[in-house]
Amino acid sequence: MISTVSLFWALCVVCIVNMARYFSSLRALLVVLRGCDPLLYRYVDGGGFFTTHGQPNKQVRLVWYIYAQRYRDHHDEEFIRRCERVRRQFLLTSALCGLVVVSLIALMIWH
Repeated sequence: MISTVSLFWALCVVCIVNMARYFSSLRALLVVLRGCDPLLYRYVDGGGFFTTHGQPNKQVRLVWYIYAQRYRDHHDEEFIRRCERVRRQFLLTSALCGLVVVSLIALMIWH
């Protein structure tokens, strides 16, 4: 029989892998954004997005831009596809992280 602790750790690994995929897709989106819309790239701090001196309030703008689906009116089809992919991965990763937290609480109560 499979132990609940091993299932929890498997869920954590899946969550971490999806987070890595999300950050990789976000990085690819910023590369496309730099080429197709330099003004939006600067608006969301594309150059400093994954650095320690990045501006979190500008980075949150990109997250809300994608979450609210404001990219649908953009002129570049590649950018729209990348935004759709990042949005789906963000929702999946958020759900998995929520599931990990709920599983951790249940595991603490159970054991």
